[in-house]
Amino acid sequence: MNLFAYHNSRLLDCRFPHGALKCRGEAVLCIYLSGRDAARARASLRLWADGKELLISAEKISPCSCEKLRSLPLEGDGGFCFSFNITAPAEPQLIWYYFIIDVAPEHDGGETTGLFYGAPETRSGIGKFYPAWETPPDYQITVFARDFETPSWFRHGIVYQIFPDRFNRECLNDSARGTCVPAFSRAEYHEKLGRRIIRHKDWFEPVLYSPCAGEKFYSPCDYYGGDFAGIKQKLPYLAQIGVSVIYLNPIFEAASNHRYNTSDYLSVDPILGSDYDLTELSKAAAEYGIRLMADGVFSHTGDDSVYFNKYGTYPSCGAYSGADSPYYKWYEFKHFPDEYRCWWGFKTLPEVNELQPDYVRFTESVLKKWAGCGITSWRLDVADELPDEFIKKLRTVLKKLDSDGVLLGEVWEDASNKVSGGGLRKFVLGDELDSVMNYPFRDAVCDFLTCRTDAYALYETLSGQRERYPEPFYGACMNLLGSHDTQRILSCLSDAPPKDTLAREQQAEYQYKPEAVVRGKRRLYAAFALMFSMPQPPCIYYGDEAGMMGLSDPFNRGSYPWGREDIEIRSFVMRLSALRRCNAALSSGKTAFAAPCADAFAVLRCRGEESALTLVNRADHAVCAALGAEDFREGPDALNVRTADKYSDAFADGTVLQKDLGTGHIRVEIPPNGFLLLLSQTAE
Repeated sequence: MNLFAYHNSRLLDCRFPHGALKCRGEAVLCIYLSGRDAARARASLRLWADGKELLISAEKISPCSCEKLRSLPLEGDGGFCFSFNITAPAEPQLIWYYFIIDVAPEHDGGETTGLFYGAPETRSGIGKFYPAWETPPDYQITVFARDFETPSWFRHGIVYQIFPDRFNRECLNDSARGTCVPAFSRAEYHEKLGRRIIRHKDWFEPVLYSPCAGEKFYSPCDYYGGDFAGIKQKLPYLAQIGVSVIYLNPIFEAASNHRYNTSDYLSVDPILGSDYDLTELSKAAAEYGIRLMADGVFSHTGDDSVYFNKYGTYPSCGAYSGADSPYYKWYEFKHFPDEYRCWWGFKTLPEVNELQPDYVRFTESVLKKWAGCGITSWRLDVADELPDEFIKKLRTVLKKLDSDGVLLGEVWEDASNKVSGGGLRKFVLGDELDSVMNYPFRDAVCDFLTCRTDAYALYETLSGQRERYPEPFYGACMNLLGSHDTQRILSCLSDAPPKDTLAREQQAEYQYKPEAVVRGKRRLYAAFALMFSMPQPPCIYYGDEAGMMGLSDPFNRGSYPWGREDIEIRSFVMRLSALRRCNAALSSGKTAFAAPCADAFAVLRCRGEESALTLVNRADHAVCAALGAEDFREGPDALNVRTADKYSDAFADGTVLQKDLGTGHIRVEIPPNGFLLLLSQTAE
């Protein structure tokens, strides 16, 4: 059969508008057929909406113009367009579609040939034919609430993540006070409760990674004394970087340095300071235009907590004591008292029933209490393990407290079609999360720069997110290169072994090859350039801008190297941040992606008379990239690169040499393991 078909979900000629739809929004889906047998073909749209299957015949069949045919990668002679008008459901949900192609027989008495045309394996982009006996992958359309908006201050901000114990302590640079560390004196509170506290008097000591004497297992009980006062002291530094949001790992009382085993949601950990100290930090940060975001760990508590109280630490009657406890119904006991549901099998982390009415009311009171200290934005730990209804309730409370507050979720995969808890999650539909930590961005960038994948894979990840996420959600994705749960980005880019492949003892002794670190730094600049060129808020994990290295937990949580920073990296990040803030294209311009070859990736941003073109090369040799308008045609923004005016290199003196390859085409050379950030005063 001589028949060719084309549907590209990222191309406005095929799907208009691009990406997600508001409830009751309208869209046009087109499939193009060409070839000798195209005149005998008819197309139908198979659509799943409101959980029901619909079969829609084409509303019009029209021959394609020569101009249209030239603009699409159609093969064969002739060309027809089959167009379908659809209206999104009234309720937020995902809808799915693919096409059915029926080809009438060439002669009387013959049989009609049926074919399916569906999405590629990535469920986004250019589709392909499937045999009639094989159900093809569906294209996804996300339908979201019409009133869904996300706060502009977050979308256009710069986030800085702080592991509170390791960023800065109040008297770090106060030689007059010597070893008198306020946080360590406050640590006596925990010692009186029978908890082990190991103090790092030397700020630059390596982290503890092995079991303490007399114990079988590692315990995160070593403290450096970082506190609220220490963060407050460094606000001028954070403002210099351009930070507008400080995301704090857990700050509430807990029996560990990471504090993901909460002991008391209504008290800050004394090591960090008091409620008053937190309020003062919030007020001081606000003077610099910086907001605070807290880490909400609501899927589980610590066993050593007010609520479970397994060891009798607190005078209250915890769930471990029996059914008389006001907290007993929060937990699920399989066999009282020692068999209970716990997070990922860790007995120290008993899981809670998030929909238990008393627990719902309690978590709502937690949000209200800390709003009084200036915290009205939250990151939800393991959001994909929290019920949808629970997240909705938290969102309702948060938005009443502050309509400009942000609810961010920890979701490691595509949040639009994430399956967990026995069903398809509703994170992106407009009544739950504002957005998520963008781990897929991090993984895709790292894999590309370390040559585990290529530019085409990076393009697929970033373009696929843009297609499936509602624009308010997409614009608020917190792009990151590292966090407390990943290897340090410089370690990753210096060809460190994959996460969790080495035992802690091996990680402690691991030696980086000098040439790998040199290459890693070049890659790091490229990674930062990509992150700051994206249309979402970038997030810096504390110390990444200072060249910190480390493999898995706890080595990725070292103390910030004050006075020992990599000045080159820090200066680069500061300059990059300043460029993003002062350049309209980089801060809020339209965006298009391109992969001119396997080794190179490009981000084009345009706004008004300003444009910015970021090009990244993952190869160990220079790469020449040729770019034109056709490279940036996918997505909602069709953008042109211009040769009428020269692009200047933001990080080098002079002008980048470029060769005109024709109207709207340029060619530039990207350095090995490097990047170019080109700025122009002319854009379309």
